[in-house]
Amino acid sequence: MTAAVEQASEFDRGTAVTPSAGHPSVYDAVLDGGWRIGGGINGGLLLAVAANALRQELAPANGHTDPLSISAYYVSPARQGAAEIRTEAIRSGRTVTTGAATMLQRDEDGKPVERLRVLASYGDLDKAVGEVRTSATPPQLPPPDQCVSSRLAPPDFLDQAALLERLDLRLDPRSVGWALGEPSGEGRIQGWLRLADGREPDPLMLLLAVDALPPVTFDLGLFGWTPTLELTVHLRSRPAPGWLRVVHSTRNLAGGFLEEDAEVWDSAGRLVAQSRQLAVVPRPA
Repeated sequence: MTAAVEQASEFDRGTAVTPSAGHPSVYDAVLDGGWRIGGGINGGLLLAVAANALRQELAPANGHTDPLSISAYYVSPARQGAAEIRTEAIRSGRTVTTGAATMLQRDEDGKPVERLRVLASYGDLDKAVGEVRTSATPPQLPPPDQCVSSRLAPPDFLDQAALLERLDLRLDPRSVGWALGEPSGEGRIQGWLRLADGREPDPLMLLLAVDALPPVTFDLGLFGWTPTLELTVHLRSRPAPGWLRVVHSTRNLAGGFLEEDAEVWDSAGRLVAQSRQLAVVPRPA
């Protein structure tokens, strides 16, 4: 690992990849258990790792450094330790480059096990300028110092969510009734988000942000692990420095699955990322 990475933020270290010696288009990573939620590594962090590998693979051809649209299918839970990301450049154009990536880890017998598979379109968010027409509005939140810090969660919950130690997450008081045994049933959780070490948001960090809040199933009174099957993120703009406002919501839970939509707004009031994921409803205890 280079000295630059050693001095970088926890997020930069957690998403770092290096070219694999003797294996073109393959990158090595080390998944840090500090990004664990429940029994596995957070899905947004995994997506950011794969996206970083794709950025290094695709950018030299035409400067397309930013994932404009990126989708991941989560094949099996990732664990702490070494991982490799195999990348492929599918098509390169003036505006968009398409690539694919597969993340693997070795099992106890040394056999490769696929963790997730990614397909993405890369471009340059600095060129995403011009007229904006939208009916979307940012969530109305109390100031961060009037919201509820995730660090006030019960110790047994924090023990299962090392991820929260690396985040400064302040939830809207209207979104934490579930923590008091009074979920609203609306299926909506929202709050302020930034990295605990002060690192400013960028496109890779937005991939974490869309999967950083507690599952919306909590607001439905359903607790437990909510594994993601598929996650798609659209990045709309490079975020301004400062706090992010994040909203997670669901409108449909059926057949043991639910969709979870996310919006991320930056400190300039711009909608900088949108996502949708399909997840498994927690099983009754």
